Parts: sequence; structure tokens; C-alpha cells
Amino acid sequence: MDRRTMAAAVTTAILWASAFVVIRDAAPHFSAGALAEGRLLSGAVALLLLLGLRREGLPGRGAWPGIIGSGVLWFGGYMVVLNWGEKLVDAGTAAMLVNIGPILIALLGGWLLQEGFPPRLLLGLGVSFTGAIVVGVSSSGTGSSSMLGIGLCVLAAVTYAAGVVLQKPALRHGTALQVTTFGCVIGAVATLPFSGQLIADLQTAPVSSTIGMVYLGLFPTALAFYTWAYALSRTTAGRMGATTYVVPALVLLMSWLFLGEVPAALTLVGGALCLLGVAVSRSRGRDADTGTGTVQASPVRLTRTRTDGDVI
Repeated sequence: MDRRTMAAAVTTAILWASAFVVIRDAAPHFSAGALAEGRLLSGAVALLLLLGLRREGLPGRGAWPGIIGSGVLWFGGYMVVLNWGEKLVDAGTAAMLVNIGPILIALLGGWLLQEGFPPRLLLGLGVSFTGAIVVGVSSSGTGSSSMLGIGLCVLAAVTYAAGVVLQKPALRHGTALQVTTFGCVIGAVATLPFSGQLIADLQTAPVSSTIGMVYLGLFPTALAFYTWAYALSRTTAGRMGATTYVVPALVLLMSWLFLGEVPAALTLVGGALCLLGVAVSRSRGRDADTGTGTVQASPVRLTRTRTDGDVI
């Protein structure tokens, strides 16, 4: 990577990692839906302004089914569920569980986009599933709320994966900025039912938490998605994917420094297994590349534009 590409990749990883910590800090003062709506509204405004400055306009008609699907599931559903999950488990645990998303994306791509199911993908899924079980066992004695939080984080990974796969066809008919911008707008529209709660929470939340909500929209959502697209357009997803493996480690460090949170030892072991499963599923064997780890030259194939990221 050149310096600009590396800087963009590093920026993305740091901002996505910071999102887990900021969500955890703001969660006590906002409902899950209100926090998601406030974040999406902030991000949508910033992205629309950028879109206007770049004069990219509307994407093609064929992009809209994917934009709507990803907007509802990825931007809307994912953020609501993750916010809820982080009310119940620490930021580091949430980050490690959500990182099984790339495997789920590959599975959905193999089914819906006929990319197949290579043995390494299935092996990686098994390893990550074992890791999720270990995380669950480590929290089994801490009450039902922690178990619910773990389940919500896994559900967040599922909605993220489904949203990304739905977004892929849209990228054939629109630019990354167009698809991201209107996906964020759709997500904001989908969370409008939480408007009343957002207004109520804004009246009682401390200023620091409100600033955190706006930060989530402007930086981990608007800026980080843009820097990710910029970097990915200049390198392969295999290299970019390696940068996302550092996100859970950054989350653990940030949550320790700023929140004083350190997951239990067994939780760390389970999280490491989750990440190991992702690494196994994306590794290359002697067979030809199956599409689970590198960018394909043809835009018709399922590219890895956003499958490797720990999107928040």
C-alpha cells in the first residue's frame, strides 16, 4: 500500500474500533433505537453534504433494491441490535462476536450468489462457532442479561452479513459513496419510529453522551465508510481484510483505557477462537481462490468491498 492508502485503512480500523467503546459509554443514556437513529441522522447529513460537493447525484435504478435492503438490515437493524447488545456485554466481547460477520457473509454469498462452500470456509465457521459457545459458557454464570447480550451481538453479525450481501448488486449500478449515502439515509428512515424516544433521551442525557452519538454518525459511520472505500479501491481486499483483524484488539485496549473494562480470561479465549475461525475461512489453500478473500476484477462477482470490515 502507498502512504495514503495505508493512512485510510488505519483511520478506518481506529474509527470502527472506537465505535464499540463510544456505544458502550453512551448506551446507559439512550435507548438502543434512539442511539441508532441519532447516529444515522448525523451520518446521513454528513454523507449527503459530501455527495452534493462531489456532485455524484443519484445511483442507477438497479442499485435501489440493494440500497434499501442493506439500509434496513445493515445500517438500521444492525445498529439497533448492536446498541442493545452493548447495554448487556462489554465492548471487547461485542467486538469479538461481531467479527464472525465475514464468515456469515461468505456463507450467504455461497448460497445466494453461487460462490460455493470451500472446505476452509466450513472449517472456519466451525472454529468461530466453537468460540461463540466458549464466550457463552464464560458468561453463563453472570446472569441471563449477559447471555441475551451475547445473542444480540451474534444477531448483529447476522444482520450485518445479510445487509452486506444485499448491498453487493447495488455496487454494480452506483458508486461506493452513492450506495453508502443512501443506505445510511434508508437506515435513518427505518429508525424514525424511535424519534419520540430520541427526543426524550436528548433531554436527559449528559452532553458528553450526546456528543458521543454525533461522533458515531460523523466518524465511524460517515468518515470511516468513506476511507474504507478509498483504501479498498487502491488495494486488494485480502490486504484490507488483514487491517480489520486488529479492530477487536484496539477495542480491548480502548475499553480498558477509557471504560476500565477487561473481559474474563475465558471470554478472551472464545473471542480469539472467533477471530481464528475468520482467519482460517479467509486463508488460501492450494485450490484456486474461491472469492472469500480477494477482490475479483469483474464487477459481477461478489467482491469483498465491505465483507472484511467490523462495521459499526
